[in-house]
Amino acid sequence: MWLGEYTHFYDVITGAGHDVDLASVEGGAVPLDPMSLMPPVLLMGGTNKRYESAQFMEHLDETPSLSDVDLDAYAGIYLIGGHGTMFDFVSGAVPGAVATFADSGKIVAAVCHGPVGLLHATLADGTPLLAGKHVTGYSWAEEKLAMRASDVPFSLEEELTAKAAEYSKARVPMTKHVVVDGTLVTGQNPTSATGVGEAVLGLL
Repeated sequence: MWLGEYTHFYDVITGAGHDVDLASVEGGAVPLDPMSLMPPVLLMGGTNKRYESAQFMEHLDETPSLSDVDLDAYAGIYLIGGHGTMFDFVSGAVPGAVATFADSGKIVAAVCHGPVGLLHATLADGTPLLAGKHVTGYSWAEEKLAMRASDVPFSLEEELTAKAAEYSKARVPMTKHVVVDGTLVTGQNPTSATGVGEAVLGLL
């Protein structure tokens, strides 16, 4: 998990009086992308203050697995990015959970690499979740700038372009870009997490 993509979203949602619960693919401690803990990234949007708070970080130590969560109890799902999601979100509980929220007309949000969890989500009527949708997600240019192009199994930008009606991105890499299509909210990169939170808050 890219820590700032959680803290920025969390601060927006909880600041408005809503609750946020954190779940993970397998349960237990949430593995953090070490790059998200390095300056200047850690200093963005007050992430460093959250990281320095033992009380805040403790709730990352023990999380339920997504498959054990009562999805009906929530108004939406938010998929946080980090390069590990390129491997962990393509199958298993994530696409199914996403489809459950979408089928119920609830909020589905994702940021950076998080939209990989949308790629294989299929609605109850057999329609791919991304069919006819406008989305964004981590661009290939950003992947190359981060020097991770050789570490990921595929280009998220390419897959989103192929499966969605329209993929869009900011003119300048690593700048805020958020796309809202009904109850589907996607953000391009870590700098978009606050914007995703604000868009989700508007839907709530």
